Amino acid sequence: MWLPIAILGYVINAGVYTADKYFLSKKVHSSVTYAFYVGIWSIGNVVLFAFEWYVPAWSWLFIEFLAGWLFLWATIAWYKALHQSEATKVVPIVGAFIPIFSLLLAYFFLGETLTKDGFAAILVLIAGGVLISAKTRAENVFQRSIKYLRLLFGSKHAEYNPTRRLIINSLVAAFAFAAYYVLIKFIYLNEPFIGSYIWTRIGGFIGALLLLAIPSNRQKIFSRKKEKETLKSLPLFLSIRFLAVVAFILINYAISLGNVAIINSLQGIQYVFLLIIVLVLSEKYPRVIKEEMKGAVLFQKFMGALMIGIGLFLLI
Repeated sequence: MWLPIAILGYVINAGVYTADKYFLSKKVHSSVTYAFYVGIWSIGNVVLFAFEWYVPAWSWLFIEFLAGWLFLWATIAWYKALHQSEATKVVPIVGAFIPIFSLLLAYFFLGETLTKDGFAAILVLIAGGVLISAKTRAENVFQRSIKYLRLLFGSKHAEYNPTRRLIINSLVAAFAFAAYYVLIKFIYLNEPFIGSYIWTRIGGFIGALLLLAIPSNRQKIFSRKKEKETLKSLPLFLSIRFLAVVAFILINYAISLGNVAIINSLQGIQYVFLLIIVLVLSEKYPRVIKEEMKGAVLFQKFMGALMIGIGLFLLI
């Protein structure tokens, strides 16, 4: 039951990520500002109280608010990384480490374990997602690994090293997302799904308001230029946020039913659809998004899609 629900959520997310990259590159240019608007609109989830009115105990309410705040801070790190580079560079780093962190956190805090096939499926899905999203270069794997280690741990300050900032923001986002998913799984094991989901979104709304406590954030968020751009793009933004909510609910519901690490490893599915969307848009609207797909690059991504198919077969 949880498998088709998770897949549908990730398919929708592929379109949402493409739109997020467009807004961050062309409209907003600030991860904090974009996260603020995303967090503010999460209050719209209160309409779901029509399906299930629920008020948790104070202890659970605190945990649900904590989950909402954790997700907000994960999105800030995610948007920072996404703003720094192409979606097809950021997504594989974050997508590869979320299931790894989820596996470790779920094992220690939830006692979740995997079968051999489940563990093999995670590895194959991660490898397939990385193949689809990573760019082909002349260096071999060892040379590239050494280069990334130097970028991450070298003496040059991160302010002057955008690649290091990209890696750090991506890893922070991956860990924060994994921690959120494990925490939300713990909540769903003990609380009703719809009611607790709504309170986590209210927590995200409160977290967005708390961003205004920092003067520099207020200056960024309420910049006149940004306000004009936001109002001009409001219909598109709201449409994308609606799709994001649908995807988010589907993935959260799948997590409430299945294994956190396995469901997070299914992000390889969204890489396939992200690739298709990028291919179509780069041909029709090169000024909006551009991605080169020729020869070895196309073969690499085909092999990645094949590995994702194998990973899904192992899960089924």
